[in-house]
Amino acid sequence: MVIHEIRASGPEYVALATELLQRARVADAEAGVWEAADLQWWWRTPRRSDAIDHLFWIDDEGPVAAVVLTDWGRAWGCDPIVVPGVSTVPLAAVWARAIESIRAWGLEAVEVLARDDDFELRGLLAGAGFVAGDERSGITWMNAQDRPSVAALPEGFELVDRAQATTRPHPMRRRSGEGVDARLMQCSLYDPELDLAVETADGQTAGYALFWFDPVTEVGLVEPMRVEDAYQRRGLATAVLTAGLDRLARRGAHRLKVGYGTDVARGLYVGAGFRVTSTSRSYSWKRPAATG
Repeated sequence: MVIHEIRASGPEYVALATELLQRARVADAEAGVWEAADLQWWWRTPRRSDAIDHLFWIDDEGPVAAVVLTDWGRAWGCDPIVVPGVSTVPLAAVWARAIESIRAWGLEAVEVLARDDDFELRGLLAGAGFVAGDERSGITWMNAQDRPSVAALPEGFELVDRAQATTRPHPMRRRSGEGVDARLMQCSLYDPELDLAVETADGQTAGYALFWFDPVTEVGLVEPMRVEDAYQRRGLATAVLTAGLDRLARRGAHRLKVGYGTDVARGLYVGAGFRVTSTSRSYSWKRPAATG
């Protein structure tokens, strides 16, 4: 099968990245790090990386590999993605082009999230001078039929979704910008009824979570989830999580996924019945300072 390269930016990039990650998940039930919905969640706020050309390898059925660069502010994320068992483009070739892109765009700091069991990528990172960080994150999965019962909210709190509250400011605007609503609506997998918030009796946002259903992979993703500091340890996280998982299952999700970055988050998800399937760490690189 003939493979050709294309470059895409903006909404075209989001569409191709979505198709690529859906194909990767269909090819392997738990490989890799990201779901298509992760890339769509990243689209929630404007970034410098929106306008750059991302490199994709395409066969007769669609994308099979890509170099995805994402501006996170403190550093740029770099994700070399290959559809397992399908792509004839080797990871080493994708990584070589990733290095070319890092140089071409003059990036000063780059981070790559690599699974601990991805020995090939870790070897390529070491060869390029990337250094492992101390913090680990992880991925957890659950069969939708095994989801926990929906937990009741404590008295004085209400669960609302964006289909109900379209005229209210989005609860994620403080961290994701005033345009988060409009950006999310540009995403093919975004569903306002799966965008949940917990509110107090006087309308204050106590917490929120966004649940994504992918009809191609039949995976339901939790990303992000937060309870504000003043409202923690009241059972709100469990209530919104179980409500969202139930909505995902009713949409048609067969499998549920959530990542964690802290021990507290891990405890919440494992306590709800998720199982840890992989751990990862971030590898970083900084451009050497000029001398002379």
